[in-house]
Amino acid sequence: QLQLVESGGGLVQPGGSLRLSCAASGFSLDYYDIAWYRQAPGKEREGIACFKSADDTTYYPDSVKGRFTISRDTANQMIYLQMMNLKPEDTAVYYCHGRNLWSRVASWGQGIQVTVSS
Repeated sequence: QLQLVESGGGLVQPGGSLRLSCAASGFSLDYYDIAWYRQAPGKEREGIACFKSADDTTYYPDSVKGRFTISRDTANQMIYLQMMNLKPEDTAVYYCHGRNLWSRVASWGQGIQVTVSS
């Protein structure tokens, strides 16, 4: 089972930037599609960034497209989410996610709070 631990969250002002990190262990990230999700209070968890290992393609919903970037460092087993031009509506708990390419078993991080407020 892939273990995931997020870091880098916190309080940031509107218009600011933040980079979330996710340390992976247990299995090589080469064998996983990776993603970031978030869940705001009273709302369902939503996918906001996806990276497909087979062809290195990425996907973002319109709400974050052009502001958020997902990346990975397979040598160091790290997943990142660079967030720019943050808005109050980006406030949520952010989760790192990995899904094994063959077994399709999913792994989740514990989540980390991001608050965008002045």
